[in-house]
Amino acid sequence: MRLEDYGLIGDLQTAALVGRNGAIEWLCLPRFDSASCFAALLGDERHGRWSLAPAGAAHAGARRYRPGTLVLETEFETAEGAVRVIDFMPRRGDGPPQLMRVVEGLRGRVPMQMELLIRPDYGSVAPWVEPAPDGIRATAGPDTFRLSTPVPLQISDAAVRADFVVTEGQRARFTLCWHLSFEDAPPVEDADSALARTQVWWEEWSGRCTYSGPYRDQVLTSLIALKAMTSETTGGVVAAPTTSLPEDVGGVRNWDYRYCWLRDSVLALEALLAAGYTDEALAFRDFLTLVGTGDPTKIQIMYGISGERRLTEFELADFPGYEGSAPVRVGNAASEQFQLDVYGEVVGVLFLGAEILGRIERRLWPRWRTLIEHVESIWREPDDGIWETRGPRRHFTQSKVMAWVVFDRAVRLVERFDLEAPLERWRAARDEIHREICERGFDPERGTFTQYYGSGELDASVLLIPIVGFLPGTDERVTGTIDAVTRELGRDGFVSRYSTAQTDDGLPGDEGQFLACSFWLVSALAANGRIGEARALFERLLALSNDLGLLAEEYDVGRRRQVGNFPQAFSHLTLVGAAFAIAVAEAGTQGLTDNQRTGASTGTEQESKGTR
Repeated sequence: MRLEDYGLIGDLQTAALVGRNGAIEWLCLPRFDSASCFAALLGDERHGRWSLAPAGAAHAGARRYRPGTLVLETEFETAEGAVRVIDFMPRRGDGPPQLMRVVEGLRGRVPMQMELLIRPDYGSVAPWVEPAPDGIRATAGPDTFRLSTPVPLQISDAAVRADFVVTEGQRARFTLCWHLSFEDAPPVEDADSALARTQVWWEEWSGRCTYSGPYRDQVLTSLIALKAMTSETTGGVVAAPTTSLPEDVGGVRNWDYRYCWLRDSVLALEALLAAGYTDEALAFRDFLTLVGTGDPTKIQIMYGISGERRLTEFELADFPGYEGSAPVRVGNAASEQFQLDVYGEVVGVLFLGAEILGRIERRLWPRWRTLIEHVESIWREPDDGIWETRGPRRHFTQSKVMAWVVFDRAVRLVERFDLEAPLERWRAARDEIHREICERGFDPERGTFTQYYGSGELDASVLLIPIVGFLPGTDERVTGTIDAVTRELGRDGFVSRYSTAQTDDGLPGDEGQFLACSFWLVSALAANGRIGEARALFERLLALSNDLGLLAEEYDVGRRRQVGNFPQAFSHLTLVGAAFAIAVAEAGTQGLTDNQRTGASTGTEQESKGTR
């Protein structure tokens, strides 16, 4: 299936992908970054999946999320009748992970077929499957899986099957639970009561959204997706719940995104904060405190979901990969890179949270001050850049812009909250970085900011210049940059990160158009006063999402399909930012809530306080 054919369900500690054909083809238990037990997405049924659909010829009809929730409903129609399959994962709290599937008869009589192939440790193990009082139990090493259902089951060759009939008004329930094999089996929750509490919880969470501007439905869908990729236990945000979905179908640009990039996490929290979700921001602040170790020189660009530092990258040789896109990777070697820009994102969300909450906890200020002072000593160094290219280090323009953000936001925090800090020194650093970027990162002949100092190449990340307030959105240099990026990096109106033909990223092949970059272009156009162009591009981007409103990392213009890991936090958080930018451009800040006003003002409406 194409990525567009999958839906997302999750319990705020892990997530599963459900195909419109009724097959769950990706799930890692018990965490986002655990080894998979269903991985047919990257291979075939031999690597694990859970199929539940009509036994004969059937048409997969409408599917949807129950409004404001992550409860997925898929309808199937046959010649004899119709059924609805309801898929969800209830919040577990301190309990075990549970994946629940309910078949609901809508009309007539529909023969159904269920097939469960659990394949732990990335499809490498067939578990020992045996009957249990309420279903079956499957064990492999430390993992035990328990399928509970009143439907009669058959076991054959480590596979579990069931054939049954559902008539109008009937319901068949299946619950898959995981626990450690050396612990007692936990009690199984009734599926109907779990469904009710899951729906109520998500509706309450969605009801707290304070955003009321244009495209609210799409913004809320993206916020729910971001929440689904946020660990309720640790506060970390994964970049995506999948690994190795290709940026270039059939190629080698396949990466493991089941980790917490500080950049992605911070920007996701910025989107949630702007919509009124402060609890998530406080939880992520605690996550940053956890991973910071007190030594800013040891900060990494990404961590495991609980703050793990070692994310050693290796390849799974037995996997053919999604549509033959090999290798399939676990871990990510980019965790060892130096990316200057992450410091800007971290200090930026600290600033935003303080503005929204109206306070900063003074006991934490010494830790943040140490971080800022560390940036004073490193901002002049070349780095690996935002895109984790595996080529040489450069003085990337966007990296320097985010270093400027560190000192700009630090100065404003000190001024606002009367904090102890070397204020004049930080002001001087802010102004020095600003001057250097304008002199060395700008090509006056072409009228555009470039990828790195002295380069003729372009990079879509420089679209952040007006978004973070480095220059006003109407500055002629911003206008020139927008036009150059659109002209030279655009394909069918969508934006690539950079030209893979010109940029030495250490990899063969091409990639799709990066959706976050296109949403950045929307925000930059709105800040530039070109609201009609911004809306037109935004609506084209919305049309790329699947029927559930989900977006992958990239869009392949040639193949006319989504590519890259799915769903992608970066795509959804920049969608939220673009909607806010349009709202601000169309109506200013008048009529927005305080949270929305603060969230929007940290970007497009702020003028630089540096030297222009």
